[in-house]
Amino acid sequence: MATAQESSEAPYLLPPDPTDWEGWGVPDFVYEQKELLAAGVQWPSTPGPPPSSRFDATLRSAWRQRMELGLFRYRLGDLQTRALPGAAGLVAQLNVERGVQRRRPQDIRSVRQAFDPEQFNFNKVRPGEVLFRLRRQPGPAQREGVLVVINVSPLEWGHVLLVPEPARGLPQRLRPAALQAGLEAVLLSAHPGFRVGFNSLGGLASVNHLHLHGYYLAHRLPVEGAPSEPLDPGGHLHLLQGLPAPGFLFYVSGPGPDLEALANRVCRATDYLSDHEIAHNLFVTRGAPPGKTSPSSELTGVRVILWARKSSFGVKEGNAFNVALCELAGHLPIRTSEHFSSLTEAAALALIQGCLLPPARAEEVRAALVALAAPGEPQPSG
Repeated sequence: MATAQESSEAPYLLPPDPTDWEGWGVPDFVYEQKELLAAGVQWPSTPGPPPSSRFDATLRSAWRQRMELGLFRYRLGDLQTRALPGAAGLVAQLNVERGVQRRRPQDIRSVRQAFDPEQFNFNKVRPGEVLFRLRRQPGPAQREGVLVVINVSPLEWGHVLLVPEPARGLPQRLRPAALQAGLEAVLLSAHPGFRVGFNSLGGLASVNHLHLHGYYLAHRLPVEGAPSEPLDPGGHLHLLQGLPAPGFLFYVSGPGPDLEALANRVCRATDYLSDHEIAHNLFVTRGAPPGKTSPSSELTGVRVILWARKSSFGVKEGNAFNVALCELAGHLPIRTSEHFSSLTEAAALALIQGCLLPPARAEEVRAALVALAAPGEPQPSG
């Protein structure tokens, strides 16, 4: 007899016969605000199975089934992982298959490049790659929700793409409604290592169709508790001071009106960067409130870290890793065993920080984002 959990996950599993996949309707994962876990999610003090919410159980079981059915470009096993010696707390993982098998990035030359329906986009994924559709209840009935799609070249177990309203053909430019869905996905998870992120065009996004990444990593990262200093009198914008790279820190303690306000503030900043042709990466993780914190600080809310960086188009094959959202946060997927065994903290930090803006340009961006953090600024549309 199926357990209650097994039966609740069944609607998200594909039919056993692949000939039935074409007509398989994408199921809705409907959630309410009471499922957004604002408190009590912490790193366990003793080894054991990871904590799990209804969202986690559904995503993991559907993702695992797709892996068993061969819908990914490679079968992901347990990845070799090591903490690089040093103060930064960088986590390196060997993922050779991703470096070899992932889809080549699209030809992108501008942070503001328009959506091209002729290029690969998420309306063209194969039947079965979509796990479910995230829907907030109550929510706008006319919207088609956020598709949760497997990343066929996964970084880690549970690596998915959050694709809001794919039929609209939105370019890879962050919008408040999309970011809020990502924030709520983090809050739906009981696992402290479920993170969400965004790469802009020029910031190593490989597909110009609006999407965010979500994935599990069972390791603390330096950005969770890195110290920061406030940049504006209202305390809405902070400068993350710790390694591996300084960034702009936004923070919210939990769900509610503050979550929507945070998404709007962040997107005012990313709109400025996009409009000025400045590539950027963003990372969402449970973390400590801004201030003088430490790597072991309590995860009391959600941190959103935004990095402005030099534009980079295409894959740089000779480096140990490319610098995008997870690398800036301290998670380093490494392409070769040679680099994995020889990489030092100093070399990794040099590679990461070499992708940041030069000091004069960084100061201009900082001044502009501080000005945008002032109250009374117009709100972007979602």
